[in-house]
Amino acid sequence: MQKSLHLDPNKCTGCLQCEMACAWENHRSFTTAKSRIKVFAFHHEGRFVPYTCTQCDEAWCVLACPVDAIRLDPATGAKIVLEPTCVGCKVCTIACPFGTINYVASTGKVQKCDLCGDHGPACEKACPTGAITYVDADWTGLGKMRQWAGKTDTNPATV
Repeated sequence: MQKSLHLDPNKCTGCLQCEMACAWENHRSFTTAKSRIKVFAFHHEGRFVPYTCTQCDEAWCVLACPVDAIRLDPATGAKIVLEPTCVGCKVCTIACPFGTINYVASTGKVQKCDLCGDHGPACEKACPTGAITYVDADWTGLGKMRQWAGKTDTNPATV
């Protein structure tokens, strides 16, 4: 059974624990700029929204990569960057409609969320409010959105 991250902005306090945990897990640094998850602050509204790769079923980043450096991890279902294969061309960053793949200048490669492999996402473990949960992929609401979209009349009758 595939799992994915479910992000609930209503529970996010903007503490950045998820960003620090991600940076530590992947770079052994608490530098949040190195994190693969970001928390967007909407100060005027007093809200925070955590955001990271959604692991799309039909991932444009995978299709766009000219050297096949982004592959499906069969164990987690994550689309992962094979760093030795990546040439740093950034085509995947352009292809991603959500802007969740980042170029890392120090390595000349790209990075994106890989769900932290077999031990599960560090961001979820670090989140004190439960705004980030690692759930069965079917529970994220995508199925409900597809069902609703299927009911939408895209060809209304004219009167």
